[in-house]
Amino acid sequence: MTSYGSPTRRTFVAGIMGAVASLAMPVLPGRAGAGGPPPFATARHQFTLLRGVRPVPLAPIPRLGGGVLDLTSFRDKVVLVNFWATWCPACRTELPILDQLAGNRRADLAVIAITTDRDRSVVAPFVKQLKLRHLTIGFDPGGLVARAGGSDGVGTPFALYGMPISFLLGVTGQVEGYITGEADWLSIEARRLFDYYASQRG
Repeated sequence: MTSYGSPTRRTFVAGIMGAVASLAMPVLPGRAGAGGPPPFATARHQFTLLRGVRPVPLAPIPRLGGGVLDLTSFRDKVVLVNFWATWCPACRTELPILDQLAGNRRADLAVIAITTDRDRSVVAPFVKQLKLRHLTIGFDPGGLVARAGGSDGVGTPFALYGMPISFLLGVTGQVEGYITGEADWLSIEARRLFDYYASQRG
């Protein structure tokens, strides 16, 4: 007969953290079929659908190089909004992929990368070092459009559950879902995801 001991502290803490995360994140796993989007995943994460209508916040986002971004101005386009930081190693991997995606100039897709760095002076040298030439770069150091975690009661669809994290906005302007960690946005699977949301016109 196999004897089962009491759960370890690590197992207990992991279970509690998982339960808290499931309560804090009102989401559904992205899945293919039944009219849903095609699957898109990395080795560790998958594209996750958000429940309910999640309109983007009406907040001007300062741009690197001057001017402001308005995420509500991209109706009729799919918008990939990536949140990143200069201290994030995975961001260093993903940003050049996003830059290449933006350089493809797909007419029905906009790619925006928003840094959460508090020190703006470090961003331009970082962007230059990575040779990012096509990406639209925005600043959100004070959390105008994004918040860490998802349970602080702030009315934003951009909860920073990880870094980097990318949100996909559909052609109707609502936030459809997200994926954490670096992803291959140049893959066939990513293209199918963009195609799916580009076709969802009213």
